[in-house]
Amino acid sequence: MAGFAEAALERVRVARARLAAAWEADDAFEEAQASDELEDALRVAHDHGVATGDEGGR
Repeated sequence: MAGFAEAALERVRVARARLAAAWEADDAFEEAQASDELEDALRVAHDHGVATGDEGGR
C-alpha cells in the first residue's frame, strides 16, 4: 500500500502545484482543469485512506 499512498500523494501535490500556477497565470481554463484534477486526486486519496493534510475540510 505504501507505493499507492506515495503515488496518490504525488498526484495531489502535482495537482496543487498546477492549480497554483494557473492562479498565478490568471488562466481560467487551466484553473478549471487543475481544480477538477485536484478534486479527483483528493477523492481517490481519501477513498483509500491516504491522509493528504486537509481532512478537516471535508
